[in-house]
Amino acid sequence: MPASHRADLSASISVFLIALPLSLGIALATGAPLQAGLVAAAVGGLVAGSLGGAPLLVSGPTAGLTVVTAGLIQQYGWRVTCAITVLAGLTQLALAALRVARSALAVSPAIVHGMIAGIGVTIALAQLHIVLGGTAGSSATDNLTALPGRLASPDAAALAVSALTGLVLLAWPRLPGRAGAGLRRAVPAALAAVVLATLLSRGTGLDLPRVDLPSWGSHALPQLPEGLTLGLFAAVLTVTLVAGVESLLSAVAVDKLIAARRRDGGARIPRARLDRELGAQGTANVVSGLLGGLPVAGVAVRSSANVAAGAVSRRSAVLHGCWILLASGLLVGLLELIPLPALAALVMVVGFQMVSITHIRSVTRHREVVVYSATAAGVTLLGVLEGVALGIATAVAVALHRLAHTRISHEPRPDGSHHVRIRGQLTFLAVPRLSRVLSQVPDGARTTVELEGTFMDHAAYEALHDWQAAHTALGAAVEITGRAGARIGEPVAAHHCRPWQPWRNHQCTTAAPAADRAPSGAAPARHDQLLRGIENFQRTTAPLMRQELARLAQEGQRPGQLFLTCADSRLVTSMITSSGPGDLFTVRNVGNLVPPPGAEASGSSDDSVAAAIEFAVVELRVSSITVCGHSGCGAMAALAGRAGRADPAGERRERASSLDRWLRHGRPTVERLAGDPGAVPSIDGHPPADNLEALALVNVVQQLEHLTRHECVAQGLAEGALSLRGMYFNVGQAQAYVLDGEGGGGRPAFAAVRPDARSGILTA
Repeated sequence: MPASHRADLSASISVFLIALPLSLGIALATGAPLQAGLVAAAVGGLVAGSLGGAPLLVSGPTAGLTVVTAGLIQQYGWRVTCAITVLAGLTQLALAALRVARSALAVSPAIVHGMIAGIGVTIALAQLHIVLGGTAGSSATDNLTALPGRLASPDAAALAVSALTGLVLLAWPRLPGRAGAGLRRAVPAALAAVVLATLLSRGTGLDLPRVDLPSWGSHALPQLPEGLTLGLFAAVLTVTLVAGVESLLSAVAVDKLIAARRRDGGARIPRARLDRELGAQGTANVVSGLLGGLPVAGVAVRSSANVAAGAVSRRSAVLHGCWILLASGLLVGLLELIPLPALAALVMVVGFQMVSITHIRSVTRHREVVVYSATAAGVTLLGVLEGVALGIATAVAVALHRLAHTRISHEPRPDGSHHVRIRGQLTFLAVPRLSRVLSQVPDGARTTVELEGTFMDHAAYEALHDWQAAHTALGAAVEITGRAGARIGEPVAAHHCRPWQPWRNHQCTTAAPAADRAPSGAAPARHDQLLRGIENFQRTTAPLMRQELARLAQEGQRPGQLFLTCADSRLVTSMITSSGPGDLFTVRNVGNLVPPPGAEASGSSDDSVAAAIEFAVVELRVSSITVCGHSGCGAMAALAGRAGRADPAGERRERASSLDRWLRHGRPTVERLAGDPGAVPSIDGHPPADNLEALALVNVVQQLEHLTRHECVAQGLAEGALSLRGMYFNVGQAQAYVLDGEGGGGRPAFAAVRPDARSGILTA
């Protein structure tokens, strides 16, 4: 059997073991026949898995549709709910044909996360009653009202089984040691929890309701309602919306997981085709509804497990559907041993996990807590469609509030000039306030108007420029900084250049006025580019940074890091480290060399680097020093070229050039490499690409050793107040590597710094 087939087979078994108990639990939570969960899981694997546009997405019954389906069953009955599932599938097929799948991703993440959280709360409240030995009410409000009475008189047997299920679910991912890790890989938490709860109930003889799977001959099939109503259309729309959005978001999430696995050497898997995936979900819902199954959607939890288990193609999802189908026919006797409180506890924990702390932090950081909270509360108290509508209305209100509350301030300056600052979007809603503030500027006063927004509409543009024309007519100078009055839809002026863009690509520095250009036949004047670059900074960046720089000017510098690197023009330290003013105390020289104490004995004394180190450690009290080398280093090439020549130390001082005298500090690097070629650091698990890269890597290690000889550095290391870090930057690959302990054979190793796909945190 090929390796890819073995990987898919193994992954399909892992996903099957997760999907089986969850499918039963979700069916129990909706009030549908338990077999409906198995039908939906099998159809999701076989149909959606075969036709889908996301190869590793696993589909089936999902907790996100539990509340919707439960409400439909209570209102219309089970057979009509199956018909609604079919109609929702046909609607999804129509939307896929219109190729609108990607537009569903335009829904605000705060609304999506709020919807999921509201559904999770509703699920948890309903299943909590079953966990305590009772029955769930018809709404979250009813369940919340009845909860105190249920807590006062719980069923001890149901509570014991449920508690064991919950404890196993929470503790299983944290099993310690190598044996625990092996157990976690072999047995999913959901399966372990249900099996242990079943063994407890059977072993102690607890009298509890259990799974009841009637014969397939009595399985209910769909039935259309007697009349089409507005409520029925709303039901179809709700199922279409929730199932479609959850499937598409899950497909996008799986793409990110696959990309992270590919960076770690995994197989190449094509990106999701969202319209095809939406069509596959529609087909699966049509088939599931016709066969009497629950609505189907792409499920993030099972898909994540599929990726983590090493699946490489859609065979895994299809095989998981086959195992579900076989289990529903061959394992009925075993499934009917499962106590219902164990399934309720399983779904309750899933419900609680749908309220994600990560999502709450994200919406808080983006100032959308109001939208998240309104959506979650609306879904919990009113229903899914109503909650989403409330969330959309809240998001629109928040956007209008932000547009209407543009901050406009006016400040007279000591020199008699006036400064007007406009922060936010400048639209017609802000025109009255803008006019009022501008009217406070005295006639004839020199004025600077600073714009910090991304656009202005036509009304605001006319108001600002009419005032500018009138004010300038009185003989006053008016300077508008920022976007210089650009309107909506108007391209950004030529002098606005992207950050970190080389001068040769700048439109703002190449179109110099004729008076500034070099004479005919002469080389271009580089200093003119420098001056025009500074002009662009004053025009676009300075207004944005002025407040922060004023704070730093008042408080003084307090950098936490000393960054010692090469003077090479291709190394932009603030870009590589994503740092800003006040973050790094930077020292640059040819070859990122650190002369050790006593270097003056060689006749090449240079106190500038030692002085910078002492100032950073003693005066600024930095907590870390980084030595950063780079690829294609000219200093390393010069060192390698001088390695075969006689040591110029004995030459007359006046005959040695300044570069020769400076590069003598790099001779220990050359000697280290020549003396022990086997100690050359590895880079991301591989040997250096060539001798020049090997010399640059060894040089970083050597200069770190030189650092430890400086008294202030040695004292800081001994007291634990200072740490050292080695770093290497490959210019051509835009890839940073960090010295990370020792690799094979005890030699130093540089590890690539990559973003963690799950958390966004950089890891080496």
